[in-house]
Amino acid sequence: MKTRAPVHTRGVVLVLLPLLAVLQTATARKVNGIDIYSLTVDSRVSARFARTVVTSRVVNRADTTQEATFQMELPKKAFITNFSMVIDGVTYPGTIKEKAAAQEQYSAAVARGESAGLVKATGRKTEQFQVSVSVAPAAKVTFELAYEELLKRHLGVYELLLKVRPQQLVQHLQMDIHIFEPQGISSLETKCTFLTNELADALTISQNKTKAHIRFKPSLTQQQKSPEQQDTALDGSLIIRYDVNRTLSGGSIHIENGYFVHYFAPEGLPTMPKNVVFVIDKSGSMSGRKIHQTREALIKILDDLNPKDQFNLIVFSSEAAPWKPALLPASAQNVQEAKSYAAGIQAHGGTNINEAVLAAVRLLERANQEELLPSGSVALIILLTDGDPTVGETNPARIQENVRKAIGGQFSLFCLGFGFDVNYAFLEKLGLDNGGLARRIYEDSDSALQLQDFYQEVANPLMTAVTFEYPSNAVETVTQGNFRLLFKGSEMVVAGKLRDQSPDVLLAKVKGQVHKQNFTFQTESRVAEQEGEFRSLKYIFHNFMERLWAYLTIQQLLEQTVSAPDAEQQALRNQTLSLSLRYSFVTPLTSMVVTKPDGQERAQIAEKPTEDGNRHADLPVAPGRTAFRSHFLVDSEPLLAVNRKLSKVQTMAGPYGAAAPPHRHRQTWVPLSHVVPTMATLAAPVQAPHAILPLPGQSVDRLCVDFRHAQGPVTLLSDPDQGVEVTGEFETRKNQFSWIEVAFKDAQLQVRADPRHVVAIQNQRSSTHKWKETLFSVMPGLEMTMDQAGLLLLSGPGKVTIGLLSWEGPGPGLRLLLRDTDRFSSHVSGPLGQFYQNLLWDPPAAADDSKRKLRVQENEYSATRELRLDYQEGSPGTEISCWCVKL
Repeated sequence: MKTRAPVHTRGVVLVLLPLLAVLQTATARKVNGIDIYSLTVDSRVSARFARTVVTSRVVNRADTTQEATFQMELPKKAFITNFSMVIDGVTYPGTIKEKAAAQEQYSAAVARGESAGLVKATGRKTEQFQVSVSVAPAAKVTFELAYEELLKRHLGVYELLLKVRPQQLVQHLQMDIHIFEPQGISSLETKCTFLTNELADALTISQNKTKAHIRFKPSLTQQQKSPEQQDTALDGSLIIRYDVNRTLSGGSIHIENGYFVHYFAPEGLPTMPKNVVFVIDKSGSMSGRKIHQTREALIKILDDLNPKDQFNLIVFSSEAAPWKPALLPASAQNVQEAKSYAAGIQAHGGTNINEAVLAAVRLLERANQEELLPSGSVALIILLTDGDPTVGETNPARIQENVRKAIGGQFSLFCLGFGFDVNYAFLEKLGLDNGGLARRIYEDSDSALQLQDFYQEVANPLMTAVTFEYPSNAVETVTQGNFRLLFKGSEMVVAGKLRDQSPDVLLAKVKGQVHKQNFTFQTESRVAEQEGEFRSLKYIFHNFMERLWAYLTIQQLLEQTVSAPDAEQQALRNQTLSLSLRYSFVTPLTSMVVTKPDGQERAQIAEKPTEDGNRHADLPVAPGRTAFRSHFLVDSEPLLAVNRKLSKVQTMAGPYGAAAPPHRHRQTWVPLSHVVPTMATLAAPVQAPHAILPLPGQSVDRLCVDFRHAQGPVTLLSDPDQGVEVTGEFETRKNQFSWIEVAFKDAQLQVRADPRHVVAIQNQRSSTHKWKETLFSVMPGLEMTMDQAGLLLLSGPGKVTIGLLSWEGPGPGLRLLLRDTDRFSSHVSGPLGQFYQNLLWDPPAAADDSKRKLRVQENEYSATRELRLDYQEGSPGTEISCWCVKL
């Protein structure tokens, strides 16, 4: 196969813009004859370092030249390492260049009106890359893109996310994920948001002690939405979450080809007490849903405080106001008072960030001077704001300097930016300067959960002042080896290069403070043994450890550049650029230039919007026009800002740009005769009961249960042998459950449903799902699925199947389903669980056989035979005759 080098062609130049770009499979709609006949994804994870290669093959089946589009979504923390197109046997490769050099080629091509690239943000974790090329009749094009990332441990798991959205049926579609972890895989969960019953067989999972293989290979028939439709059902995410076994030392060293990586996440350490000050923005821009969600999250976060913690609240707008004059212990009474205070926070006024953060620092300093901070405790400040400083000191650089001097390395500051009116770069530097970080909270229905998730990340500090040490005669260079804090559920990572004549055994020490004591963890690894372990595996990509070291070094250099003094920033950029070019990473300092065949033109141009210029207004997009239109390279953060705003417009426009008018309240005048009720319309419709209980071994098949009194919160059923508990809260006024929660103790899983959505929490990590959003999640011993009708099922080998449904038929509200009830143990209890304990029926009444009594344990209930709606198969339901009981 011939390879065309970019320097020998005067064809169109496409610049793949330097974004820190979860995988969306390559897409090319079957429009005007362009057909994707093959789409493969090969993702290989070796010791947490992942390399993903996506290959898309398309053919033009039309009689005229058509345009084929390759579209990807990439993780923001991933680096593109290669992109190429093969057209008519000629390879058009991508080359990594310094950003300035690529800009010259890019600008020259733009001046000729020939070149364009489009890269934009598409979600919280993703950024989209897209390229198009003209394809002659019957011609084929192969697109191939590769990227690499280091999977970060978050709340106890690593996550690999792949977006699946081919937009058409694909003859050969296959995704393979190979995981190799020498420490051993302790847990593996596969979650799929688009899986239907037809697609379930296309997903296979195999696992042994150290390896796992997940394959998704649907046939054409399985991909169809229905036998009558040629549209694809594949539109969602495939998420792989796993964790590894850990030794008592908490550390693990892996070595390959002269490079090593050291992972450190000790188990069993006690949580250190916290002294935490929550600094909450209540300015006018926080009004509405933002302040409501903030109150909701803050109340739940306060509930999660440890009794040994100390805390305080500072709310601010134009001025900062502490809740109490000093830190208070997190006693039940103090927490309850704080929750009442938080529930009353109202939004108004300006934004005085400088005064608010300095007030938090003064609180902690005063407590420290008065020796009120317990020895061995950790001091944290958590700032939440949704806008720029507008009152008091408003210069971001001066605020950063004021805060840095005030904190003086004593405390850690974490900055949460709510929405896109914040200056994220300002918050990022503010956090990194003071031993913390910044995080964006997206404006959405789950914003409160995002806040709670972040708190869980920092809720359990385990160690402070952590230092990694290696023998100087063994190690030539290492990445960052000093860390301020280690939190439960996270992991510290150090990578390095071994000396040519290093000892046979690499010895590493990790030192830090736990409570009031100095701890030293020691780990050793045999070099030759480790080298052989990785060399023997066929699917491990070559030199992956060296690339892991380079990736980690670049990420840390980029982070250091944010908080470094001006005099040091250029040296850090030079190091970052050198490594980016050497290892062919597309980073913020490099661009990938791809040549295209001569004479090809594109109309789409990626714009470089500025943060301040685009984050305060929604940008309407005219039909048939492109949202980004300029001649500049695109940086990731501005693009993210613009596209989160644009997503609202795009959602209104529909998935393919078709006009979709917003919902409006409509009033229609009709003749009075049309609304006069007849006797038929006056008859009450058959209602669905609150619960339908199948009763195994009974002469009657089902029991319909209705609640008539406020029940909540109450344990509806509990079976300790099954490890399951179902609780709920019933609202008499609305005649429905406000929420139902199912907890599986063995899987450490809680599923809480309300009429709006479902929230699954596992190991303090939450995920939100809308009703009727297809879901397929496989965990050890448990499956969680939801179909397009909105039926959520939780099942497992030997377990009772529990279902939840947001019923929209007569008597709408949450409904509970039970299947495989013969698996309940003799210890099941609760208002619903009691009916599986030696249920006794009295004979029907002689005068009226539609009435009878039933006895269970010490309770007696009257049951009547009634016509009710069976909701278990979804709306509209089917009428059934069942014995009805009121509780």
